[in-house]
Amino acid sequence: MFTGLIEEVGVIRAVERSAAEWVLRVGSGFAGVRLGDSIAVSGVCLTVVEQMPASGFAVEISETTLAVTTLRNLQVGARVNLERALAFGGRLDGHLVQGHVDAVGFVERISHKGRSLETWFRVPGEIGRYIIPKGSIAVDGVSLTVNAVVDAGEETRFAINLIPHTRHKTTLSALTPGMEVNVESDLLGRYVERLLTRGPACAPTRAGRGLDEVYLRSQGF
Repeated sequence: MFTGLIEEVGVIRAVERSAAEWVLRVGSGFAGVRLGDSIAVSGVCLTVVEQMPASGFAVEISETTLAVTTLRNLQVGARVNLERALAFGGRLDGHLVQGHVDAVGFVERISHKGRSLETWFRVPGEIGRYIIPKGSIAVDGVSLTVNAVVDAGEETRFAINLIPHTRHKTTLSALTPGMEVNVESDLLGRYVERLLTRGPACAPTRAGRGLDEVYLRSQGF
């Protein structure tokens, strides 16, 4: 589990490709990285398989992960957002991020809004139903607040504001229209949908009903 607050921007030092999986060698300043640690690389939870003393770490990427994320586009020299797994008991300054990418989205347009950049993205509609105004979303592993959502047929568009600090601390400063990004919606929405659609089986109440709209309204929601 992660928070979406990027600790460091790393650099891809090597990409070792094979038929089954890839190995990425990532240059970073992380101290104390251990074998088996989870690190989010541009929003994708990966496992450290090799330590590179004083220079970084290596991770493996499965064929499945390559098929559903932007990591397949990585080249030597590419910059990636890095975050180590959340230590429970500390402060949660972003939002709960699993590092499980829902979809590859596309940058639609970018415009100046004061010192910020309003950036619009496009994702498939089946993921868009979990995106709400003022909700949280992770783009390339960065925790962001959704400003606007527009559903259009089988696609959803959403907008966020990139403040100067976020652009300085992450790779999002390099976004341009047409670029692909890893998008992870807030996992709370998926749990709510599951409870509402499968309520009687998953969340019985004293009244014998499931967690449905009628029950929520009766409780003042």
